[in-house]
Amino acid sequence: MKIALAQINPTVGAFKGNLEMILDAIKDARKQGVELVIFPELAITGYPPLDLLERKAFIRGAKEALDRVCNASAGIGVIIGVPEPNPDIEGKPLFNAAAVLWDGKLLGMHRKVLLPTYDVFDEARYFEPGPDPVVFDTPAGRLGVTICEDIWNDKYVWNHRPYHNDPMDTIGKAGVDIVINISASPFERGKVKTRLRLARDIAMRHEVPVIYVNQIGGNDSLIFDGRSFVVSAKGEVVAMSPAFKEDLMVLNDLERPVPREDTKKSPEGELIDALALGVRDYVEKTGFNKVCLGLSGGIDSAVVAAIAARALGPDRVVAISMPSIYSSGDTRSDARVLADNFGIEFHEIPIKQPFDGFLDLFGPYFRGREPDVTEENLQSRTRGAILMALSNKFGYLVLNTGNKSELAVGYCTLYGDMVGGLAVIGDLPKHVVYGLAREFNRKGEMIPETTITRPPSAELRPDQKDTDSLPDYDILDRIVTLYLENGMDADEIKAQGIDSNVVDRVIHLIRVAEYKRRQAPMALKVTAKTFGQGRVFPIVQRFEG
Repeated sequence: MKIALAQINPTVGAFKGNLEMILDAIKDARKQGVELVIFPELAITGYPPLDLLERKAFIRGAKEALDRVCNASAGIGVIIGVPEPNPDIEGKPLFNAAAVLWDGKLLGMHRKVLLPTYDVFDEARYFEPGPDPVVFDTPAGRLGVTICEDIWNDKYVWNHRPYHNDPMDTIGKAGVDIVINISASPFERGKVKTRLRLARDIAMRHEVPVIYVNQIGGNDSLIFDGRSFVVSAKGEVVAMSPAFKEDLMVLNDLERPVPREDTKKSPEGELIDALALGVRDYVEKTGFNKVCLGLSGGIDSAVVAAIAARALGPDRVVAISMPSIYSSGDTRSDARVLADNFGIEFHEIPIKQPFDGFLDLFGPYFRGREPDVTEENLQSRTRGAILMALSNKFGYLVLNTGNKSELAVGYCTLYGDMVGGLAVIGDLPKHVVYGLAREFNRKGEMIPETTITRPPSAELRPDQKDTDSLPDYDILDRIVTLYLENGMDADEIKAQGIDSNVVDRVIHLIRVAEYKRRQAPMALKVTAKTFGQGRVFPIVQRFEG
């Protein structure tokens, strides 16, 4: 039997576009003699739909689209994710469901059993958990259908399991020919290894092949990498779809490995691909045509500009250099060289005149007080105002260029360098940003080497360096990672051999900067713990740990 894995890129709520994509995939699969085509979780609505699920018209639109898909399944089998109304008067009004369609008829629904409520997920807010997995007898055999989290509670993989039951126990006892998992699993570094580990354990323990179908694309801060795959009953990876690309993978045999082109990339190359997809989909799905950013000659804006050019093409990127009296000739030159190297539109708008205007305006109020961070922040806010004015006038989306290290400790200016509609590298520690710069230069110097080797500086006062205010980034990044992603407290981090005073200071800065981060632009998620939707901390609190 030929089975197709339809790795598609749906947009949340775009029923017409999503339906066209789904019907085209079914049509293509039918032409290739496919008997069963499998789509991702909530493919009809796009994932995550969030509070759109509370709109009755949204649920009606999903039902109408499912009816169209059912009609299109004449002569073929289709498994696809869709929200299903709960007929019971008790419980949440919807199920996160997988519709199993065959030859124009609905065979039944599997209702997602395990609903994640951690990190960026809050499915229990909208969905009622299904009672048990449903096993379907079909022309393709006896299918055990699951949805994403349903396979993530394996007692043989996790030391601590978040749920009391494992749907795979039920499926295993039912005796199935194939386990199918439809997913909307966001990208983060190293996550594909975990997915494969789970699938291999299930396959070998139950002696059945496992089919895993994941969506691709960017929706808000989430990036979906696809990499749909099949694991044989022996735990071997039979086939895998490409990362970050739409794909219809057709298989004749779930046990015989399919020769694959070696597309393995370095971790830095993979991150660039992920962020480029996140930028491209955010820009295009929200309807922007061009982006702009402040190009300072520093490492962060250089990497963001390079990613934007990769994502959209250089003709859709506008770089603005906004030098002050403290900007060096080297950084100004580097900004222009980088723009030329990538073919990006470049403009230089000095900020001396508007900044002097602010100093004149505040002169009577600041008289007798020495210059301090106020004047530094006024320069940054002048730049923010310039970028937002260009955005208003020309319809550009402003890309924010701040990194995770700075955002963690509040080394950024509200309404200044924090402006923007999307924080491209807001989930990347500083040392990772340097790694991406070197990756861009792997085949030639696209980012000026002086941008990479020069000590980082905000250039808001004479001879300023980031290390005047912060620990070395190697130390800062280590503390931020241990504290945020590994969940260590101060004493545990100090036990790693890091200076006690530095640890206490960094954790204090992270804690008091929460109010800033609430006003920061959304960052593309690529790590296990991202500032924003996935990390929910109170602003008003006095916990010191």
